[in-house]
Amino acid sequence: MWRKKIAVAAAALALTTAVSGCSGSGGDGKDGKDANGLTSATIALSNQQNQSYLPLILAQRLGFFRKQGLDVKIDNLQSTSQVTDALLAGQVQGMIGFYDHNLDLQAKGKQTESVIQLLQAPGMVEMARTDESIASPADLRGKTVGVTGLGSSTSYLGDYLSLHDGIPLDQTHLVAVAAGPTFVAAFQHHRVDAGVTTEPTISTLLQKHLAKITTDMRTLAGTKAALGGPYPGTCLTVQSSWAASHKDVVQKMVNALYASLQWIETHSATQVTEEVPADFYAGSGKQNYVQALANEMGMYDPTGQMPTDAPQTVLRVLSAIDPVVKGHSIDVSKTYTDAYVQQASQDAGHAAK
Repeated sequence: MWRKKIAVAAAALALTTAVSGCSGSGGDGKDGKDANGLTSATIALSNQQNQSYLPLILAQRLGFFRKQGLDVKIDNLQSTSQVTDALLAGQVQGMIGFYDHNLDLQAKGKQTESVIQLLQAPGMVEMARTDESIASPADLRGKTVGVTGLGSSTSYLGDYLSLHDGIPLDQTHLVAVAAGPTFVAAFQHHRVDAGVTTEPTISTLLQKHLAKITTDMRTLAGTKAALGGPYPGTCLTVQSSWAASHKDVVQKMVNALYASLQWIETHSATQVTEEVPADFYAGSGKQNYVQALANEMGMYDPTGQMPTDAPQTVLRVLSAIDPVVKGHSIDVSKTYTDAYVQQASQDAGHAAK
């Protein structure tokens, strides 16, 4: 095995649903319509309470998908690997996850592409326990670092931050502790010394005085400082072969998500929170959720387009820490397209006139 990692079982994951095919628009390649004449589609993700997924949640709750003639179901699965498996099996039509997975999948011989970029920054931080003398990733030698899951984007960046600060990959230990309550519990019970996570978990740990921030990647500037370039976060990924034969459905998905990004851009953190399910902030409290969101509103990408030079940064990072990508020739031009979001922007501009 390329490095030693410790897997810790993550219990009591909330809001998990089973993967289900969507009414005629799954692996058979046919687009089914429901009783209301809407085209059915399913989009998978894991840990849907993560604030980086809000453009998807809001697109559904604010009716942007239905306005495009889509009946979108959201499948909230337990892990990134389950989400990826569901996409590749044709059980879902899209997945919401980090752009970097497209490079990893291409190295495995699977061709997928990001069709709209929801985040221009990871929206992640690396945190250390308050009772640990850890000031930066350089202090993590021999330490245990909690991540959402092994092979997740939090693990990619956790590895890279240590390596970038001179610590070999076999001298830190990554532990899968999921997100939310299980991540917080890992800090509380000293199962980890540090960890890489997102909001609202970040604010919960700070509020409980369990952790301090050592590396902040919630903004574009902070990301460039930590990683040496832009590192785009969440996007909508589809199989390239499916997109080629379902361009109209992809365009409608992108139109809805673009509308959601534009809505976020013109509303405050308080206004956005009013549209979020109450159970999303039950653990942290509504006001803490609002403050957490206000701290990272800059991570959302109002253009929906891939930031300049971002794919090259991601390739550099993965080539350093991902054994699947390392040594492989990756054609980043096939891992994303801005064509759909450019069309969405153009259509939105015409509609505004």
